[in-house]
Amino acid sequence: MAACYLNEYPWPTLPNEPLLLIPVGSTEQHGPHLPFSVDTMIATAVAARAGDRLADVHELKVVVAPAVEYGASGEHQAFPGTLSIGHAALRLVLIELVRSASSWTKKIVFINGHGGNVETMTEVTATMRSEGHSVSWVPCALETAKDAHAGFDETSVVLAIAPWVVRMDEALPGNTQPLGEILPLLQKQGLRPITESGVLGDPSRANSKIGERLLEELVTSVTNRVLRD
Repeated sequence: MAACYLNEYPWPTLPNEPLLLIPVGSTEQHGPHLPFSVDTMIATAVAARAGDRLADVHELKVVVAPAVEYGASGEHQAFPGTLSIGHAALRLVLIELVRSASSWTKKIVFINGHGGNVETMTEVTATMRSEGHSVSWVPCALETAKDAHAGFDETSVVLAIAPWVVRMDEALPGNTQPLGEILPLLQKQGLRPITESGVLGDPSRANSKIGERLLEELVTSVTNRVLRD
């Protein structure tokens, strides 16, 4: 039994009162070597693999929704191409999705691929639970992360998911300072004053083999958290 993908099946085939996984990403710059869709791509891939595992191994009725492709990405706004809807709009979108999906699901879990969405995720979950909805969110976050944005980790994972979208000849080091050191300036002024290329970390040695291992780490973490929550 595999997960059911909402954008591939007609409504009569959906399981009754399933667990619904909704990937949430962003449309923001990821340096000169990665596309704007990275966060959405990773959240979607993790949701799909975790959904299949929850269905196949744990025998849950799982439906995976199409991704929410826009998030709160104001810190990237100085880079052309970034499309951010901000916290207020994202909050409203997620709240209405929960209210809509609650009429036919047993539980809803957002799979978040963008760190800038965390504040909204936390608030939406609390608000919806106070209304009586069964909802939670889990991050696509690596415990062993080496860098913060468009660096070794993200580039490796994308090489495992969709290597044809990665321009490795443009994968050059950006700002390699620890995130804790640059976070105050990032929060005040955005990413551009910190890194001209938009990269935090060093993607130059990224590879798909490590990316597959990191992707498996993300899937395992998300699967375990969904079962625990």
